[in-house]
Amino acid sequence: MSEEVTSDAVAPPAEPVSKLTNAQKARIERNLAKAQRLREAKLVLHPFKELASSKDGSHPEAALGQGSAVIKVQGTKYIDSGGGFLLEQPVLPAAPGAGTVPSTGGEEAPPVLDDAIAIPVQYEECLECGDMYADSYLLNNFGHSVCDKCRDNEDRHALITRTEAKAEYLLKDCDFDKREPRLRYISRKNPHNVRWGEMKLYLHLQVHQRALEVWGSEEELVRQHEAREDKREVGKARKYNKQMKQLRMEVRSSIYTKKTHAVHEHEFGPDSYDEAADTYTHTCLTCPYSETYEKM
Repeated sequence: MSEEVTSDAVAPPAEPVSKLTNAQKARIERNLAKAQRLREAKLVLHPFKELASSKDGSHPEAALGQGSAVIKVQGTKYIDSGGGFLLEQPVLPAAPGAGTVPSTGGEEAPPVLDDAIAIPVQYEECLECGDMYADSYLLNNFGHSVCDKCRDNEDRHALITRTEAKAEYLLKDCDFDKREPRLRYISRKNPHNVRWGEMKLYLHLQVHQRALEVWGSEEELVRQHEAREDKREVGKARKYNKQMKQLRMEVRSSIYTKKTHAVHEHEFGPDSYDEAADTYTHTCLTCPYSETYEKM
């Protein structure tokens, strides 16, 4: 007796038909493998965090070696931070009795040698307070041994422009640039007009000392000022008198009349008649001028 097959019987599910091509499947497999490699490469703790965690007693070299990549470039070891830059591997001092320090890569690091060169520092004595110092503004720019604590910008260590120094101390350009030692200066933009040339600022103290070298003493400098002032006053008086004279000539022209030559008028004497030429001639009575003419 045959079994009856009812319509309610469930048929086995059909296998899904894959719509991906072989090339697409290969590309998916490559992407999965690439993602897995990136995920494994990023499983590195941040080196700063590892170094910070080593402060509680753990050895920093061990912290750095927990999966971090060490790269050796020209004999120097670097740690890949995983953020796109490299950190130089710290070199730790060797433990007492040990000649080498173990590195993160399993190799023995060279011993740390204290080969630092001690650079001697030259100290200067401040002329104002007598203290020793290594660096100051006046020493670097003007060679004047005064520390920054004793610097007085308003009075003793004020600056002066080259033009003002030449007018006040009657100096020439050669006294600044040729006479040894040459005066040092700093350059600054002209505050009146930025398109003009830069100003040369000198230390007022050094300019005053140079003036004493040129003129010999304060009295001679004062005497030179007075002599130039007298010449200046004489020139002003001469110019004033010339202008006043010209003004008087323009205003009171009747006093200053110029002599002009009068026009000569001839006074002729009696005429003389020339029968051959049928002409008449008369001569001026005051000058040798004579005139010949014909009568109509």
